Amino acid sequence: MSQLINDPKFIARLQSGDNSAFKSLIGTYHSKLLIVARAIAGDVFAEDVTQEAWASIYKAVGKFEGRSSLSTWMIQIVSNEAKSRLRREKRHSSYGDVSDIGQGVDPDAFDSNGHWSNPPAHWDINTPELMLQEDQLRQCIEHTLTVLPENQKAVFLLRDVEQSDLSEIADTLAISQANVRVLLHRARLRLMTTINHYQETGEC
Repeated sequence: MSQLINDPKFIARLQSGDNSAFKSLIGTYHSKLLIVARAIAGDVFAEDVTQEAWASIYKAVGKFEGRSSLSTWMIQIVSNEAKSRLRREKRHSSYGDVSDIGQGVDPDAFDSNGHWSNPPAHWDINTPELMLQEDQLRQCIEHTLTVLPENQKAVFLLRDVEQSDLSEIADTLAISQANVRVLLHRARLRLMTTINHYQETGEC
């Protein structure tokens, strides 16, 4: 589906008002947009923000020009909705991991693009499809993602799944690029632990 939504024919269906296409889009991306909304606005407003974002997406998709991928465009919309809600409520989102940025993190662990300088053993982020070929491991990874803090999950999905730039993620979540690197580092370490445990025991 992630490849399908960038298919010009699928986008044309969305822009023509094809409800079945839009339903497929929601089914695939609702959870990702909700994660971004939670990371920015918190649990209290996340569901409302996501629903508002979907309404905005539905109204605006006819004007989508393809200057970015459709997923990036949608993520930006939910990000803007979340930030607008925070301004309206005069509240500030709280990133639980921000207070201890850098503690226990090797400053040379990442290059200027946020990639591992020395990837941990067994963690090949360049070929995630190889890991996903095995259903049980995929289920272990998906379970680990469900228990990650929302900010870590959002950064991981935006970077390693959606392949967003670090600067784009920082802008989307209204955090610094240094914070993006720390959150991504922690998410990858958690997933690496799951993968290593599975490889050693065959269990989650």
